[in-house]
Amino acid sequence: MMRIAIDCRMIGSGGIGSFISELIPYFLTGNECLLLGSHEQCASFLNLPNVEFCFCNIPPFSLKEVFLFPQDILERINNYDYYFTPYCNIPGGINIPIFTTIHDVVFLDLKELTCFAGRFIRKMFYKRAINYSDAIFTVSKFSKERIQYHLHPKKQIIIVYNSAPSYLKRPFEDELPPKKDQILFVGNIKKHKGLKTLLDAYEIAAKRDMTFRSKLLIVGNAENFRTGDQETIKKIQALQKENHDGEIKIEFTGKISNERLKYLYAESRYLVQPSLYEGFGIPPLEAMTVGTPAIISDIPVFKEIYSTFPVSFFKAGNASDLAEKIIEMNKSVTDSFSLDKICDVYSYERSAKIICDTMLNFKN
Repeated sequence: MMRIAIDCRMIGSGGIGSFISELIPYFLTGNECLLLGSHEQCASFLNLPNVEFCFCNIPPFSLKEVFLFPQDILERINNYDYYFTPYCNIPGGINIPIFTTIHDVVFLDLKELTCFAGRFIRKMFYKRAINYSDAIFTVSKFSKERIQYHLHPKKQIIIVYNSAPSYLKRPFEDELPPKKDQILFVGNIKKHKGLKTLLDAYEIAAKRDMTFRSKLLIVGNAENFRTGDQETIKKIQALQKENHDGEIKIEFTGKISNERLKYLYAESRYLVQPSLYEGFGIPPLEAMTVGTPAIISDIPVFKEIYSTFPVSFFKAGNASDLAEKIIEMNKSVTDSFSLDKICDVYSYERSAKIICDTMLNFKN
C-alpha cells in the first residue's frame, strides 16, 4: 500500500481537471490518499475510508505556492510517501518524491500565442517541474518528443494516455437520442484550435452544396470567446450577419453540464476537430465513445492517437479540403456505432497503474 498526496486544485479546470478526477478512483484502490483542494473539488471522494482531505486554496502557479506555501499543509504532504500533481506546478517545501505531468508545450511551439515574457515564465515552470520531479508524465508520444526538444530533460518521461471521462461511458437514462442535422465543435477560440478553418469550411460547404443545411453548434459562451483569436471572432460575426438564406446557422450552447454535453455528442451527426496543435486532443475520443464520428485535422498527434479509429482526416489548416470532407460526411449515413475497443486502447485505469508502478519502482 502506498500513501499518495494528490494536488486536486485544478479539478473543474478543463482537461487537466478531468484528467486528475478520472485518475483518483484508481489511485484509491489499495492506497491511502491525501487530497489537496477545496471541499467542492474533492466532494466525490471525501466519504471514502482511505481518503484524507486537506483544504488548500493557494492558487497554482502563484508566488505564494512557490515561496510561501503554508507549513501546516507541507507537514501533512511530507507525511506521505509520494506527491502527484496533474500539471507542472509544485509547491515549495515538499521533501518527498514528486511526480508531475506536462501535457504539452504548446506555448513553446507556437510563439504567436504569447509574448516573450509569457514564454519565458512558462519555460521556467516547466524546467522547475523537471528539476524537482523524480519522473515526468505526459499524454502522447508527440508531447514527449516536444518536451525533449525544448527542455532536454534528463529525467524519465513516461506516456500515460488520456481516456474518455467516465460519465460518457455510462448508459443514457433514456434511449440514445436521435441524430440531428448539426455539426459539433468542442474547444476554445484560441488560434491553434483551428475554429477559423472550420468557419471558412462551413461557409464554403454552404456555397458548394445547395442541399447543405446543417447547423454548426459551438460548445461554450460567445462572450467568453472575446479573449480569443480576433480573426476568428470577426469571422463569426461576419457569418452571423450574412445568413445566405438560412444556410449559415451558427449557435453557441452557453455553459453546459457534462450530461448535456453527453447528449450533444450523441445527437450530433459528427464532430469536427480542426486543431493545428494538441498535446492529445480529447473531443474526438469523447464523441466516438457515444457513437458519433469525427472529422479531424491530420496533425501528428491525431495521427498517433486516432489512426486506428473510424475518423476522417483533412489537411490541417486547409478549409477547402475540410469543406469537401463535410460535404461527404453530410451525404453519408451517420448512424451511431459501437466502439468498445476505445476502452481497450485508452484507459485511465491503465494510466493510473503506470503512474503507481512508476512510484513503486522508484521506491525500490
